[in-house]
Amino acid sequence: MTSPEITVRKAIKEDRKQLLVLVAEFCAIDQHPFDAHRIERSLQPLLEHEDYGIVLMIEDPLMDAPIGYTVLTWGYSLESGGREALIDEIYLRRRGEGLGAIVMAKIFDAMRERGISRMFLETETHNARARRFYSRQGFDADDSIWMSRDL
Repeated sequence: MTSPEITVRKAIKEDRKQLLVLVAEFCAIDQHPFDAHRIERSLQPLLEHEDYGIVLMIEDPLMDAPIGYTVLTWGYSLESGGREALIDEIYLRRRGEGLGAIVMAKIFDAMRERGISRMFLETETHNARARRFYSRQGFDADDSIWMSRDL
């Protein structure tokens, strides 16, 4: 059952242990390797300041533990008209209850408050369900193709 009081708040250092559990769950579901050392090293600056982005904890007051999290990182682009945010990860323990739409609306509000002009996200090619959800939230597939390289 969905609580109407779902909240999204900025994560703090004290959330680190709970975040590691959530990230491990996300990696297992999304079939990504979970490297606790790499995750902790990457989370630390996000929990200490907002220079690179933020982590948001998703909570339901009827539950004892967070029900999810999202990691948003910052970018800047002339094409976007300024500051951008990338949803690097988003995970909800409970699915199929309409929580995703509630959470996305709260994320959009939090990003507007921070002066973000455009949001991006990435999905796996095989995850058509996620793409349908994000389309309902107003995201469009771009013509550009992301390319990456490890340094």
